[in-house]
Amino acid sequence: MRIDLAYGTDGLAVDLPDDRTTVITPVDRLAVADEAAELRRALRDPVAGPPLRERVRPGQTVAISACDGTRPQPRHLMIPAILAELDGVIGLDDIVILIATGTHRGNTGTELRAMFGDQVVDAVRIVNHDARDASSLRWAGRHGKDVPVWLNREWLDADVRITTGFVEPHFFAGFSGGPKLVAPGLAALETVLTLHDAARIGDPRATWGVIEGNPVHDDVRAIAAATGVTFALDVMLNRRQRIVRAFGGDLLPMHAAATAAVRATAMRPVARPFDVVVTTNAGFPLDQNLYQSVKGMSAAAQVVRPGGTIVCAAECRDGFPDHGSYREVLTSAASPEALFEEISRRAVTVPDQWQVQIQARIQRAARVIMYTSGLGDADLATAHLERTHDVAATVEALAGRVCVLPEGPMTVPYLAQE
Repeated sequence: MRIDLAYGTDGLAVDLPDDRTTVITPVDRLAVADEAAELRRALRDPVAGPPLRERVRPGQTVAISACDGTRPQPRHLMIPAILAELDGVIGLDDIVILIATGTHRGNTGTELRAMFGDQVVDAVRIVNHDARDASSLRWAGRHGKDVPVWLNREWLDADVRITTGFVEPHFFAGFSGGPKLVAPGLAALETVLTLHDAARIGDPRATWGVIEGNPVHDDVRAIAAATGVTFALDVMLNRRQRIVRAFGGDLLPMHAAATAAVRATAMRPVARPFDVVVTTNAGFPLDQNLYQSVKGMSAAAQVVRPGGTIVCAAECRDGFPDHGSYREVLTSAASPEALFEEISRRAVTVPDQWQVQIQARIQRAARVIMYTSGLGDADLATAHLERTHDVAATVEALAGRVCVLPEGPMTVPYLAQE
């Protein structure tokens, strides 16, 4: 059975045994014929509340939150659609686009042009949010379960606040998009550390597809509701990262509608666990580093048997990456077991600790083998990971039933209840 795995920008073809391989992909949905028209419809006929243009007045300032470069958001389509709706009411000099980096690095000028297009970059001020720059943050109170909230000052100071994103299942926040474009996207480091502390991340409800009762998403939703969003725009994408449907309007009802649609497409039940699960991180830009690729491992972990094997194909062209503390934390203990125990009993003090906690939990339960061109053998060894240079040969050598997630976390399998 020949299977095309989403890997980097070019993909990876593998041949796996027909008699014991099950392939699980999202329900394939055709992109809309006219993506610009679909975005315009969502802005003018929202899920809840009035159209965007009716929510703004001349002389107001506007802040637009957008995903950073690790996410395949179609910013080059979404932002121009919003600017067109604001045309004649709000001047471009009164608009700022804030890159909701959370604790990630800021995007470079070259990356911004690839993300938004030259026309937007040349016409509108774009600012990388910096969670560590106190001068760019403002206190917004305590919200949710006693979360200390500092948010981007330009976001809070704007008269009109617009979130833009895309919705997919998220490995501990339930779903992406919506309120996550406020916090953690535009939040201070301390706020993010609290939202992602060991207790919240370790809660069994902090998982794929769960929003209500998820301690992470409950607090994220509370922060966005308390601090205010004027209009929200999210899209649902197919496996080719094209727009299937757009959702606009009041933040929480809009996001509820978007997550319901994505759940029906991306969440796939299976009857029993598999011995081997081959996964990806959905290709570039999602698989550009090991930090992000934990999501693909987590999707596989939902249906691998205890003691089974996960084979993860992720390019990792950006390495661990080297910025941030992920590599330092991941390599600080002798084994996944030691890592997990250490992180679980201490407060979260660095922004990448939650990702390591989840990765260590996965590696305690299953053997993890990486296929990657961006990390060397020594790198993988320090991360407690094995390497394969041939996915097909590795799977052939492993006994038992095989599951393949060619799109990685774009498909989230789960064990159906008996």
